[in-house]
Amino acid sequence: MAEDVPPSRAGGVQSVERAFALLEHLAEAGGALGLTPLASASGLPLPTIHRLMATLTTQGYVRRESSGRYSLGPRLVRLGETAGRAFGVWAGPGLRRLVELTGETANLAMLDGDTVLYVAQAPSPHAMRMFTEPGRRVLPHCTGVGKALMAQIAPADVRAILSRTGMPPRTAATITDPDTMLAELAVIRGQGFALDDGEQEVGVRCVAVPVIGVPGLVAVSVSGPQARVTEQDVPRIVPMLQQVAAELAAAVAAP
Repeated sequence: MAEDVPPSRAGGVQSVERAFALLEHLAEAGGALGLTPLASASGLPLPTIHRLMATLTTQGYVRRESSGRYSLGPRLVRLGETAGRAFGVWAGPGLRRLVELTGETANLAMLDGDTVLYVAQAPSPHAMRMFTEPGRRVLPHCTGVGKALMAQIAPADVRAILSRTGMPPRTAATITDPDTMLAELAVIRGQGFALDDGEQEVGVRCVAVPVIGVPGLVAVSVSGPQARVTEQDVPRIVPMLQQVAAELAAAVAAP
């Protein structure tokens, strides 16, 4: 006989919702947690968590470490890569429109664990352009998209990410102090966009905004040489990015 699982208030299956919530808690914690921290984060009783994690482990979506902690499993990698490619294809028209409007490379990126993953790109027609390609991973502290993404999470979680990744200097302009970064993220939250002024690559400026209202943390950006993407261009580019970000979010929310 099938397990009698009560439906959630939203019409879903409660055990499935709980399983996905546990995966989200693992991701938010950097990929691994013990049963007690999972219980604290989720509010679920330990027997329920143990049963769900055992099922996820059997299916390969969670792995039990020798320390007793649970970590995200290898089967999620394939799902994430496939979903990222599909999301990138779906976002392609908006990115190409940004290239038409600005003449510069447009990127879609997401926070995946502690790193920024570029999932889609529309390249600039210029010979001198950004050569970041989909699938590339970078640290969040030195990129416009990374700062736009970190601005959406709690300062304590930002500190945890930065402590795990470090803040190595990519250029002389890279921010390498956590307090300085947190102060900049507060400014980014207030103004609604992030800038990378030669912090990842010398001579390159990136303007990025978050895509609010989609699952996970996603940002869209325009990047190019500082000689072409000037400080005076930023107020013109930001509304274009925000419009594309709003269209992406609306498309995700559409039935």
